[in-house]
Amino acid sequence: MVVSNSPKLVEITREIREQRERELLAPAATCAADSRGREEPEEPDDYRTCFERDRDRILHSKAFRRLKHKTQVFINPEGDHVVTRLTHTLQVTQIGRSLAEALGLNDALVESICLGHEVGHPPFGHNGEEALTPYVDGEWLHSEQSVRVLSILEPLNLTWEVLDGIRAHTWKVNPPPATQEGWVIRFADRIAYLVHDMEDAMRAGILRPSDLPEDSLATFGEPGREWVSRMIHAVIDESLRTGEVAMDPEIREAMKRFRAFMFERVYLRPEARRQAEKAIRLLRNLVDYLLEHPDEMPESYRHRELPVVEQVIDVVAGMTDRYALRTHDRIFRPS
Repeated sequence: MVVSNSPKLVEITREIREQRERELLAPAATCAADSRGREEPEEPDDYRTCFERDRDRILHSKAFRRLKHKTQVFINPEGDHVVTRLTHTLQVTQIGRSLAEALGLNDALVESICLGHEVGHPPFGHNGEEALTPYVDGEWLHSEQSVRVLSILEPLNLTWEVLDGIRAHTWKVNPPPATQEGWVIRFADRIAYLVHDMEDAMRAGILRPSDLPEDSLATFGEPGREWVSRMIHAVIDESLRTGEVAMDPEIREAMKRFRAFMFERVYLRPEARRQAEKAIRLLRNLVDYLLEHPDEMPESYRHRELPVVEQVIDVVAGMTDRYALRTHDRIFRPS
């Protein structure tokens, strides 16, 4: 019997990983070795690229852990299978990685952006953004707060490319992402939330399969995995055709029409609006109270050198749904 002396394991250092990126990734991809770097320079890791380090830092952050108790659409849901900010983030990450790997982009950069894109989201979904907007100049955006969380409140010294992708992951933000990886999350986020919000609405009895628009069914097929697959392929095919991350125009228009349907039948339905108004009122009560009683703010996520209104918004935006409800009850409905 011949016994091989060759090792069964090999050491893959950061330098090897960076060289592999240069050899294997698409010309439009962002190589880790070409990153603009961090605000505070650091010695490179022995094994991980800079984007892989960012991914791990976000995963271990407190802000990421709190996503499991933040609402996606349905406020304080009773079911165990309703999507939360955490499960939404994981689904976006899976879709983002699928797109990145198929297009020869940097999957570690995409993964880092996806994992961090929601950490600044306030309680009660997008109702939280509406609740906090009157206290700032312009519109209060969770994308800006996510960058603030990862740069100031729980500073992780992330790379410029990751922070830029998080900043611009929502379509309403300009300028758009500076990298093709940043563009990936714009599509991954929309694909994820449209499909899982539809499934949650059907699970809750708000929608029935027969309620879905005929043109959506004709375009995307059976609701669920088939929809996700169809949308992913529409991004891959169009991106390969144009040379930059994009979606087939017909599929994109079909998504817009379905999004309008979801706003009418799910997001803005009368019952949802009544719930939204309660959530907005609750959060504004908390902000107003803490503005008058700043000494009652917890020290975590509080920077005393900042204006009080910024401190209060940081504290309230960082709350989970249940913590916001519990705090509101303690202040306004003490037993």
